[in-house]
Amino acid sequence: MTPKRALAFVQKHGIVLQAARGPVPSFAEYVAGGPIKGSWWAHAKAHQIYELASAVSEDPDVLVCKLVGGKVTYVHRRLWPALVKLAARFDQSELARIANEHTQTGAHRSVSTPFSKWLPKAAERQAKAISVAEAERLLAPILTPAEPRRKRK
Repeated sequence: MTPKRALAFVQKHGIVLQAARGPVPSFAEYVAGGPIKGSWWAHAKAHQIYELASAVSEDPDVLVCKLVGGKVTYVHRRLWPALVKLAARFDQSELARIANEHTQTGAHRSVSTPFSKWLPKAAERQAKAISVAEAERLLAPILTPAEPRRKRK
């Protein structure tokens, strides 16, 4: 599998979990070719999963965040306007861009960039052109159902 094909998977699905299971596809399971028992680090294709996940994470068209269940999530650029439209429904920490940096000592450090700082102006403009209903349709797999309205007496 190539990085281009891995990115096409993220683009097609729009929202993909890096390795966890949930309401959207798992990138690690896609690369592995099926379900993974235990940690993907122990899988025979761990090296390939890591290399492709790194390539996808570094692509400017992919937001890496913790949107779905606090797990590492990839969101393709085509869904960013929907995130903008429905941003109030999410905790802002879920929409923060996360990245790993190497420190001078060789250790890894997680860096978080707030939603308002990483979001391109183009996505904000595009969000104005879509309806709430369209944004909800695009993000349906990760939205929790609304509480039913109570009838007034």
